[in-house]
Amino acid sequence: MSNLFAPFDPDREEPRRRRFKPIPVRVLLPNLVTLLSLCLGLTAIRLAVESKLELAIAAIVLAAILDALDGRIARFLQSTSRFGAELDSLADFVNFGVAPAIILYFWGLSALHSVGWIAVLVFAICTSLRLARFNVMLDDPNKPPYAGNFFVGVPAPAGALIVMLPVYLELIGLPRTGVSPAFALVYVIGIALLMVSSFPTWSGKRVTARVPRDYVLPIFVLVVLLVALLVSYPWELLTAGTLAYLGCIPFAYMHYKKLERAHLAAVPGGIPHAPDAEEAERPNRLN
Repeated sequence: MSNLFAPFDPDREEPRRRRFKPIPVRVLLPNLVTLLSLCLGLTAIRLAVESKLELAIAAIVLAAILDALDGRIARFLQSTSRFGAELDSLADFVNFGVAPAIILYFWGLSALHSVGWIAVLVFAICTSLRLARFNVMLDDPNKPPYAGNFFVGVPAPAGALIVMLPVYLELIGLPRTGVSPAFALVYVIGIALLMVSSFPTWSGKRVTARVPRDYVLPIFVLVVLLVALLVSYPWELLTAGTLAYLGCIPFAYMHYKKLERAHLAAVPGGIPHAPDAEEAERPNRLN
């Protein structure tokens, strides 16, 4: 019974228990890259409000580059985690859903008043739906092997870059006419629908998994050339890239259908399956 009310000794020294284990720096690095891209997206919103559209677009381009790097850094350092995946999804919604919508609204859709605001809302909502759909498709065990090189619909970073085509055209020097806001309205809604559609688009992940030795130096030269063009002629390069990407969507669809028919012919009783190449990326992006 004497142990029920043990005396309290404030001077007694007891070892402190550590509640959490130390986190390796390699686990923090990919998340820091993701947070940096999120800062760029938020900064793009501020720049758009201040009518500094060129700098706002540059911030989104940099955010897209960091978004492509953080997953690769996580895979290289073997620092995947569920926390990193959720953080990446939240950053993608801000960077590639909210920020481009704000840029487009302050660029010219505000002239359409409520109709223009509805268009940017549709784009932002479709971005969130695209990310949510992808998250629930992570554990699909029935993904056919040929689908690993395709996205389902337009991915969020690509959608953010191509949806700002009306802004690129004006920055190139094309005059804004009375029909430009109306064209931008239809274009923004069209890109939003492509993001949530089931159209297969090329991802190129498996193509770039291994590079032949003979192609290493040409790839270096090509990357340097692209960076130089992006710095010297950013709006022309973004416009050309947007048009090329949109032009490749029908060819990606036909290529996917060809692979699907070949797969069904080789597997009796096979069932068509929607592509989900990002499924192969995001589990590896769990940083």
